[in-house]
Amino acid sequence: MLLSDVLGVSTAVAATRSRTAKATAIADLLRRAGTDEVGPVTAWLSGETRQGRLGVGWRTLSRMAGTPAAEPSLTVPAVDHALTELAGTAGTGSAARRESVLAALLSAATAEEQHFLVRLLTGELRQGALEGVMLDAVAAAADVPAASVRRAFMLSGRLPETAAAALTGGVAALDATRLQVGRPVRPMLASPGSSLDAALADLGTDVTVEFKLDGARIQVHRDGDVVRVWTRTLREVTDGVPELVDRVRALPCRTAVLDGETLALDDDGRPRAFQDTMSRFGSDTAEEGVLLSPFFFDLLHVDGRDLLDEPLSVRLDALAELLAAEEHAPLRMPGIRGPDPARAADVLEGALAAGHEGVVVKALDAPYAAGRRGKAWQKVKPVHTLDLVVIGAEWGYGRRSGKLSNIHVGARDPDGGEPVMVGKTFKGMTDQLLEWQTETFPGHAREHHDWGVLLRPELVVEIALDGAQRSTRYPGGVALRFARVLRYRPDKTPEDADSIEAVRALLAGG
Repeated sequence: MLLSDVLGVSTAVAATRSRTAKATAIADLLRRAGTDEVGPVTAWLSGETRQGRLGVGWRTLSRMAGTPAAEPSLTVPAVDHALTELAGTAGTGSAARRESVLAALLSAATAEEQHFLVRLLTGELRQGALEGVMLDAVAAAADVPAASVRRAFMLSGRLPETAAAALTGGVAALDATRLQVGRPVRPMLASPGSSLDAALADLGTDVTVEFKLDGARIQVHRDGDVVRVWTRTLREVTDGVPELVDRVRALPCRTAVLDGETLALDDDGRPRAFQDTMSRFGSDTAEEGVLLSPFFFDLLHVDGRDLLDEPLSVRLDALAELLAAEEHAPLRMPGIRGPDPARAADVLEGALAAGHEGVVVKALDAPYAAGRRGKAWQKVKPVHTLDLVVIGAEWGYGRRSGKLSNIHVGARDPDGGEPVMVGKTFKGMTDQLLEWQTETFPGHAREHHDWGVLLRPELVVEIALDGAQRSTRYPGGVALRFARVLRYRPDKTPEDADSIEAVRALLAGG
C-alpha cells in the first residue's frame, strides 16, 4: 500500500463532518491494508505514529523537506521502517543519522506527502478520525462487533494493536485480550449531572454517592513489590509519587489494579490548590513539601481475579476488604451506598464543606466501562463546569495590553471534527495566568493575526458558567453564559474535553 493511499483517505475524512462517511472511508482502506500495514495506517489516521513521539521539530522538518518527488512511490512499510529507525537512533552521531533518515524519507515524498509527514511527526495531523470513529472503522473493516473492538482497546490501550488483532484474528483475537497487571486500562469516565436530584432520579436508589475531589485521576498497578502509577491519560508518573507507591505496597495483596484520585492536603486535611497537586505530575521526582494522599474508589483486579465485568457493588466489596487493614490515613473515597435523597444531600454538603468539588453518583449494578463516558457515573457540582479546548486568544487592552487575554473555547465534536466554538472569556484570569498564556500560546499557534492567535487544539481549560443559551453566532448553535476560567487541565487531552452535546444539554428546557 502506498502512502498516497493513506493521504487520500486522510483528505477525504477531513473534508466531511459525517461520522459514518469517515468510518466507511477508513474501513475501506483497512480492508486493503496488508498484515504489516494495518498498525501504521491505523496510527497515522489517528494522528499519531506507532513509535510515539520522535522528537522532531517543525523547523527541522521544513529545512530538510527539499525538492519533492514528482510521483508517489513511498510505501506504508517503508515509511514505518524509517520512523522505527528514527525512534531507535541514539548516542554518539545520532543527530547526523537521524537527519540522514529524515532526508531520505522526505526526498522520496511528493509535496502532498511531505506536508502529511510534517504534520504527522509534529503532532498537528488532525483529520477528524478521533478514537470513536477509528473504533467503528476497525469493527466494520474486520466485520466484528464494535463492542469487542472497544473492549480489546480499553484493555490494551493501543489502537494499532487492537486493529491488527481484529483484522488478522477476528473476534477470537479480540476476546483473547485480557487485563494485564502492569499495562494501564483506559479509565471509566463520569458524565456531568445537572443536579443531585436528577442523577438520583436517573439512576434509582441502587447507587453509591461519593465525594468528587479536586484532584488528579490515578491508576495504580501492583505486582509483588513492583508498584506503578499512571495518570488519566495513561502517562506513567511512578518515580514522582513515592508516597503513593509506599501506601499501595503496604496493602495485603500480591497483585492489584486500583482506580482513584490523589491530591495534596494541607495540615487541616483540606485540599491545597489544584496546581500544587498537578506540580507533582510535571516532573520525574517528588517535590519537597508537597505530599499526595490517595483516595481509591474502584478495584479492577486483585490477586489473580479480574473484576472489570463484575457490578460495582462486587468491586466495592472487594475494595473494602483490601483496604480494611490500612492503619494510617484512610485510602477509601468517602461516600455512602444506597442513600435516600436526604442522606445523599448530606454527602454532597459534607463534600463541599470539606473543600471538595461535589459528588459522583454511581449505579451499583454497572460493570467497569473503561474509556467510556456513560450515564452509569454522573458527577454533580453546585457550579456548572466544562472542560473545553482553547482554540484562540486575543490581545488584551488597558491593564492587559501586551497580554494574550480573551480566549476562544470550543467543545469536542463527537464526530471527530475540529472543536466547535462556544464562546470567549477573559474572566477569572489572574496576572500570573495572563503571563502564562502569553508565554505559552505562541508555541501552540497555527496562525498569527494582529488581533491575536489561533491555536492548535491541544490545551484544555476548565470553565465555570451559569448555563448556556441558543446562539446564531457560533456554529454549534449554542453559547456559554457568564463563562470564567477556573484553571487549565494539563492532565487532560482534547479527546477528554466535553462534547458539544454536553453544552447543548445545559440549554434551558433542552
